[in-house]
Amino acid sequence: MSAPTIALLVGSLSSHSINHRLALAIGNTAMGRLDFDPISIGDLPLYNRDLDTELPGTVLRLKRQIKACDGILIVTPEYNRSLPSALKNALDWGSRPYGESAWQGKVAAIAGASSGAIGTAIAQSHLRIILTHLDIVTLPQPELYLRVTDELIDANGKVLDQQFQALLHRFVDRLVSLVTTPV
Repeated sequence: MSAPTIALLVGSLSSHSINHRLALAIGNTAMGRLDFDPISIGDLPLYNRDLDTELPGTVLRLKRQIKACDGILIVTPEYNRSLPSALKNALDWGSRPYGESAWQGKVAAIAGASSGAIGTAIAQSHLRIILTHLDIVTLPQPELYLRVTDELIDANGKVLDQQFQALLHRFVDRLVSLVTTPV
């Protein structure tokens, strides 16, 4: 049996972001248990209802990838005490046009990293509200919002702290359980 496919959305458009490092660390921890399908969100146009009748190709690609996955992992930074606009835009496009949401009935986990003391706690709270509205069952625990330092995860996603590695293993174990257990 093949590993479940997890659509991976990273809310940061910066290729060198600490959230990309966190996504790599989660992927390394889940190796062999989950297959991650990275979804590009930087090429999506801003959501415009006028385009609902003829969706742009990048939006069709996003919706195909979401529909084909067994679950979703969203790794997000926190911008101005909320989620990034690029991530919100992707969530909006995936839910449109009305009645044709690619998100409905999916399961998801959320993680996020920041250089600030409270990590991405507020962004994740906002994101959970949106995901509930989109009918996405979200992993409640363990919550994974953290302050990332060079001593925690290196540029290649290698975890350098044993306590954090243990937390990542619990996070992945719960995500695997969520994806493989009917809701």
